[in-house]
Amino acid sequence: MKMLCVPQSPPLQGEVRINTSKNSMLPILAACLLTKDEVILHDVPCLTDVRWMGRLLQALGVRITRQERTWVIGCTALRTTNAPPDLVQRLRASFLVTGPLLARCGKVTIPFPGGCSIGSRPVDMHLKGLCVLGARSRDRGFALEMESPQLRGDTVYLDYPSVGATENILMAAVLAKGNTCIVNAAREPEIEDLARFLCAMGAHIEGAGSGVITIEGVKELHGCAYTAISDRIEAGTFLYAAAVTGGDIALRNACAAHMRPVTAKLRESGVDVWQDGDLIRLRSTAPCAAVQVKTMPYPGFPTDMQPLALTLATVSRGVSVITETVFENRFLLAGELKRMGALIQVQDRCAVVQGARALWGARVSATDLRAGAALVVAGLAAAGETQVLGIEHITRGYENLPYKLNALGADIKIIDTHIDHNNTAQSRGR
Repeated sequence: MKMLCVPQSPPLQGEVRINTSKNSMLPILAACLLTKDEVILHDVPCLTDVRWMGRLLQALGVRITRQERTWVIGCTALRTTNAPPDLVQRLRASFLVTGPLLARCGKVTIPFPGGCSIGSRPVDMHLKGLCVLGARSRDRGFALEMESPQLRGDTVYLDYPSVGATENILMAAVLAKGNTCIVNAAREPEIEDLARFLCAMGAHIEGAGSGVITIEGVKELHGCAYTAISDRIEAGTFLYAAAVTGGDIALRNACAAHMRPVTAKLRESGVDVWQDGDLIRLRSTAPCAAVQVKTMPYPGFPTDMQPLALTLATVSRGVSVITETVFENRFLLAGELKRMGALIQVQDRCAVVQGARALWGARVSATDLRAGAALVVAGLAAAGETQVLGIEHITRGYENLPYKLNALGADIKIIDTHIDHNNTAQSRGR
């Protein structure tokens, strides 16, 4: 086991490069199953979730050659359409192989997926959409079986603009016979990115990034070379880390257009954020003001950034109200922040935060990926030292987060831990 030791930091300063998007890379990897040709993906981030998705593809018979940050992917012949339970249960995005396998092979057997415990994330909308295209499904208890000799285009109405359901239906529809229309589709930048990747492989897609996506099915897709968009959630994490510490940083390889919901709230709190050529810059020279934040599907404020907004609220002047509309368990972080001195009251999906509190270091545990990053950011503002356990959650979505923060002026250390006979975590520096 490892933990992060996070001492109070001076204001973060400097420049940091943002990686390609995890939330783009995972569906793009699944979409590689749609072609027998070779696909080359550049600048693949070194993340636990990405590695597990790669292992899932290899278990299906995909050949992957890694050349530093470039993956060469060959799906000429698949060995099976049965997804291994031990791999599927490691990450939520594993369910995204369902649409591609149905479209290419006409069948798939897949267990229900795992992932962070941030709330209920049923796959019913995925199944509804795929069944509209002609798939038949059977729940075997331990796994889901789906089959369709030939998917056929149709109009799919989503009850909610689910990102995963939109991606699965989109990938299935590109090889379906006829035209498909996805109504109330998710509008996230990662949906647009997946559509661009599919079009680079020969798909015919219009409307990605809007609420209505139309797909004209084609007989086959070909290989291509592609680089995913930058990670807007990683970019937002560094902006919030700088705001919490009163810093002055610049982000390279970040898309300002994708960041508007986040930067708008930061400006509302009194932080200066602007675009400087190909950089996004942030300067925070005074304590932030309280704001009201409500998570919504894109282009609303992203749920993945809510834990960072909650953390900033603890050190901001006044009373902030954070409302979570997407996942019901996103406020598990509040209990850990209270251990650091935060004053937070949570009722249902609303958190009221009395800000301008002096945080102090404590031993806390990451409950999920984004909560883990938020606890590291809280530790940068807290007096003394904060010890963050559960860092395996953080490495699922952040590459070298401690080292990148250290390059901006932090002094985070990775510590090996062990458990003594009294179940008390002990540590030894490395």
